[in-house]
Amino acid sequence: MAKLTPPPLRNDCFAMPQGAHWTPVDTALAHLKAHLSAVTGTQTLPIAQAAGRFLAADVIAARSHPPHRNSAVDGYAFAGPAPEGPHELPLVDGRAAAGQPYAAPVPPGYAIRILTGAPVPDGADTIVLQEDVTATKSAIAFHGPLKQGANARNAGEDMTAGTVILPAGRRLTPADLGMIAATGVGTVSLRNPLRVGVLSTGDELAKPGQAADNAQIYDANGPMLRATLARWGYKAIDLGQAPDDRETLRAMLDAASDKTDAILTSGGASAGDEDHVSALLEGTGSFALWRIAMKPGRPLALGLWRGTPVIGLPGNPVAAQVCTLMFGHPALQVLAGGDWPVPHRYSLPAGFAKSKRAGRREYQRARLTDGRVEVFASEGSGRISGLSWATGLVEIGDAAANIEEGDPVSFMPWGSFDL
Repeated sequence: MAKLTPPPLRNDCFAMPQGAHWTPVDTALAHLKAHLSAVTGTQTLPIAQAAGRFLAADVIAARSHPPHRNSAVDGYAFAGPAPEGPHELPLVDGRAAAGQPYAAPVPPGYAIRILTGAPVPDGADTIVLQEDVTATKSAIAFHGPLKQGANARNAGEDMTAGTVILPAGRRLTPADLGMIAATGVGTVSLRNPLRVGVLSTGDELAKPGQAADNAQIYDANGPMLRATLARWGYKAIDLGQAPDDRETLRAMLDAASDKTDAILTSGGASAGDEDHVSALLEGTGSFALWRIAMKPGRPLALGLWRGTPVIGLPGNPVAAQVCTLMFGHPALQVLAGGDWPVPHRYSLPAGFAKSKRAGRREYQRARLTDGRVEVFASEGSGRISGLSWATGLVEIGDAAANIEEGDPVSFMPWGSFDL
């Protein structure tokens, strides 16, 4: 089947309403959700190649599951119900087993040996467990009561032929593949894997493993962001490091737009003299510099470079990763053809005290210890060791807060972001 490519994003997909200055987190997320759409093409593949991919179309059950009324246990099938008291039934010659159905009807007043998964023969609808039966080669005896239909699974009680069993936009799990296979579906329509380029910017950057002088720092964002993207199932493309030179950066973005579906940059996303990402995007007619009312974070540059969406992240590692989790995770999933994800939040007692003023939402590196949430010792957005120490984030809302130990706080484990 030919691959299909959706239309490109509109130039105004990132533009906030006029007058927006400090943008609340929820407003920014709602804007992205309303304006982004899939940018990946589609292809049809066997289900063996579909794990972790996003569905491009609903999956329709090819047949019901189970396809026939069958036994849930090893036992004996007969026409029920069986009232309270002792019962004795003669056995028909033969048995019903999975893959070896009994072809003839069971006569009234008779029972048949049946094994788990076997189709229930005509003339029978109720099954007594073999552990509850005394049996000879020709008869069984058991005690009631046993209601009609006991221990039998109805045809289609799990899934029905012709119905939608999985919707477009879902990322397929191993359990999903088992469910699809159980209905006889062998191929599915999938989104092509999202190709995301990662570009670090700044004259101060050195590559890990190479010599660096005292004026340089090693690029931590590149490896961290590429690993994050790989965990999300995307093709992470290393675009290297761009110096603080506008024309060099322009050429790198030009080359990147030919081989990516989206680009993440770190650094240069604000409005200073050396913020070249923002300056270049401003000339595209699609630029938006969002000052998000959050800590860490704030500057988030967005735009389209030759039709490719660009998300310009802050340069500080903690701010870059927090913005990637809060904005990049849902935005990229929609661009990839998936549903908009919302991270799970768990209300847990605080193992710390904290006061904050109104106006900004805060995200602190945190982990769960002995049933309480503790936070990293420093709030500095350059302290990348706190990300390794943490197992998630504590979210403290926009309003003023005075948190005491034991107060409930909102904890988002890394698993909430598919990490």
